[in-house]
Amino acid sequence: MNISWHSKTFSELNTHELFTLMRARVDVFVVEQNCPYPELDDADIDSQTVHIMGYVDGTLAAYARCLQKQEKVAIGRVLCVENMRGKGLATALMGQALAVCAHYFPKQQVMLSAQTYLIDFYSQLGFSTQGERYLEDGIEHQDMLLTRPD
Repeated sequence: MNISWHSKTFSELNTHELFTLMRARVDVFVVEQNCPYPELDDADIDSQTVHIMGYVDGTLAAYARCLQKQEKVAIGRVLCVENMRGKGLATALMGQALAVCAHYFPKQQVMLSAQTYLIDFYSQLGFSTQGERYLEDGIEHQDMLLTRPD
C-alpha cells in the first residue's frame, strides 16, 4: 500500500484537507462510536497543533494530531477510516505521529489518552499505562506515556 503522509498546522491546511479530516473524525468518533460530543475543539486551531494525514490513492485513510499539553506533547484523534483498517495503517500512522512529535516538540515526553481496547496496541509501541482508567464521553480511557526513547 502506497501512503502519502502530510503534516500541517491549521493555517497550512487547505479547505479540502480540513473538510476531509473533519468528516473522518466525525464519522469515526461521533457516528461509529455513537458518542455525541463536540468533536472539534480549540486545539484544532492552535498554532502549535500539527495535523497528520495519510492518503491512499488521493483519499484520506488515516489521521492524528499532535499538540502541546503542559510539559508534554499529546497524540490524539488517532483514526483509520473504516475500509482501511486491518492493513497495518495504524502502526504506520503512529510512526508518523512519533516522528512529528520528535521534530516539532523535541525532548518532550509523549502521552496519549487511549480507549482501553487499544492499550495492547499502544503498549507494543512503547507506551505504558499511567494512573487509573476513566470515562470520557461515556467511553473508557487510559492515559499512557511513551516509556522508550524515540
